[in-house]
Amino acid sequence: MSAPGPIPSDICAAKKFQSPIRGSHFSIPLGESRYLIYAPLRKTAFVANEGMVNFMAELKEGRYDKKADPEGVFIKFLRQVGIVDSGPETLPVTSATGSPLPTAITLLLTTTCNLRCTYCYASAGETAAKFMSLETAKRGIDFIAANAAKKNFIAKFAGQPGVKEIHVAYHGGGEPTAHWSVLTDSFAYAQQKAQAIGLRVNGNMTSNGVLRDDKKIDWVIANLDKVMISFDGLPSIQDKQRLTAGGRGSSEAVMHTLRRFDAVNYPYILRLTATEAFLDQLPEAIAFIGEHFKPQSIHIEPAYLIGRGQDAPSANTTRFINAYRAARAIATKQGLVLEYSPANLNRRSNHFCGITQDAFSLSADGNVSACYSSFSEEDKLADVFFYGKPDTQSKGYVFDMPTLDKLRNFATHHQDFCNGCFAKWHCAGDCQYNTLNVSDQSEFAGSERCHITRELTKDELLARIAAAGGHFWHEST
Repeated sequence: MSAPGPIPSDICAAKKFQSPIRGSHFSIPLGESRYLIYAPLRKTAFVANEGMVNFMAELKEGRYDKKADPEGVFIKFLRQVGIVDSGPETLPVTSATGSPLPTAITLLLTTTCNLRCTYCYASAGETAAKFMSLETAKRGIDFIAANAAKKNFIAKFAGQPGVKEIHVAYHGGGEPTAHWSVLTDSFAYAQQKAQAIGLRVNGNMTSNGVLRDDKKIDWVIANLDKVMISFDGLPSIQDKQRLTAGGRGSSEAVMHTLRRFDAVNYPYILRLTATEAFLDQLPEAIAFIGEHFKPQSIHIEPAYLIGRGQDAPSANTTRFINAYRAARAIATKQGLVLEYSPANLNRRSNHFCGITQDAFSLSADGNVSACYSSFSEEDKLADVFFYGKPDTQSKGYVFDMPTLDKLRNFATHHQDFCNGCFAKWHCAGDCQYNTLNVSDQSEFAGSERCHITRELTKDELLARIAAAGGHFWHEST
């Protein structure tokens, strides 16, 4: 479909015509009669006055008042930034169908943990310990390797690019390095399987960083592509919130691991959990990290009100927004990258994470969950996220397709509440595990995090406008 032609010069406000604005744009109040105009799928943002806002609203309805733009300046600018006379928008919507054929696996090795963090969503270490067997891990790896080989066979005959690697991640409701032998043996097995079909293994892990043994650190550096380490920034905060099972502080052990990583420029990400009690110290925590360590990025999240943190005061507040802004100013000066996961301008998607895309996580017992946070069959949301089990008749898995289809429908374009939000395609519905826990599985109607997401997304838009010269930001789509 072609774009509409130029606006006729002789039409008046009373006469309607086909609007030259296709797709959506938002007018976000900034105060003092200033508005942030944002067209998410045009990758365009600028600051405007009320006159421009009203002009665009009329134009969107197919009405053009030449008196409001006698020199055609507004129209020329809107055409320049891709809002006027552009083609229809392409929604960033993808959907999984059919039986899953994953080429990535997350192994939830154990529920045991060497720490007792005050806000742990999994309450790790409080329940009976579970440990994945090597046979369970191998079965999952065999499955994704076979899927990769199948996809490459099909791609070859279709003349399309195939799969170059399989992905193996370690996570869970405990500390994966606490089940060290199965971690290392399963990864070695994955490397053998991948090599046999001409692929490589992309390995990563989420860990608390309390490894204590330099040989373990050496193994991580030599084998895994990247690690996310949970670290709360200041030793004083770390030692209050992230205690060992014996009640001691964990900061020195984590910092030793980070220093070893930095010594060889090993890539890692830090995950900092912000609790209400220490929000005022968040900027100081970022300054400390910048002075002592070299992470690729720092992910900051308010503590989930789940598990051991369920009765804590919420950090999803204006205080978090202010603390994050102050921390970001420090991070910018130090060359650090700060991230809050739902406010991601580089993401335009209907999927926040893999739960809507057939993510394949194996519990310690070998069953399939779409979410690594729902790591156990005893989890209160297990009936939502567990959708598969080993097939007793083959080496594969049996999938509960009705459950899987419900998971696929968590994609944000199915969430009515999100329809009028300018951050919809960046947030992409946020973390459904957290949302369902705090909303008691009722229909999604927003959360405390929504306000944070909108405010920080707005900040990022204003920063991009400033970086582009201060007038407007526009990227080719």
